[in-house]
Amino acid sequence: MRLLLLAALGLVAPTIGMAQPVDRPVVVELFTSQGCSSCPPADAKVADLARTRPDLLPLTFHVTYWNGLGWRDPFSLDAATERQRHYVALGVSPNVYTPALVVDGTLDVVGSNPGAVDRAVQLATSNQETAADIEIQRGSRSVTVLVGAGTGQARLLLVGYDRLHRTHVGRGENSGRTLEEANVVRSIQVLGAWAGKPIALQAPLPAGEEIAVLLQRADGRIVGARKAHGAANAF
Repeated sequence: MRLLLLAALGLVAPTIGMAQPVDRPVVVELFTSQGCSSCPPADAKVADLARTRPDLLPLTFHVTYWNGLGWRDPFSLDAATERQRHYVALGVSPNVYTPALVVDGTLDVVGSNPGAVDRAVQLATSNQETAADIEIQRGSRSVTVLVGAGTGQARLLLVGYDRLHRTHVGRGENSGRTLEEANVVRSIQVLGAWAGKPIALQAPLPAGEEIAVLLQRADGRIVGARKAHGAANAF
């Protein structure tokens, strides 16, 4: 992927470098699989959050390690499995399992436990950290991401996702069921590094109907997030 650093060209909007960070969505990441019989309740919970909580950014990551157990999940990504394993390596999650739900990169709960999910979301909302504001400018073939001034260092992650999928499962633990899954991640990639100064980065449009950008510290904590302006409502 070819990236273009625009900050050196003086193309960063002045307001984003000077403005105070604005409210940003709390990020809810569900690690799931269509081959997992305990995952549909977690998928339903995330779909409900996507429908009713505009203050959240729910993302559904379909892992690969269920694919050899009767059903190959068509939305499974190696990058999703790697992301979950990274949370385990950081100590955010106790182990690799489904349905696992991570809130703002710091809290791990069982995604099929709606009470635990709600408590984790409430706690993350109370302890939310925003290091810098993010703006996304979506073009017909590329996306430009602007990040304002702030403190610390973090990676910028570009996420492409689909609003809603319904899939009839023909084999495996969910054989015969039609699953509904919201905000299904189709791609995630490192866009660049941020070190406290305003920057602008440009990249080709990622796979997926919608675009989000995450600003994530080395310890896993998410300190910035934004959905592309003008994204259609999934529901």
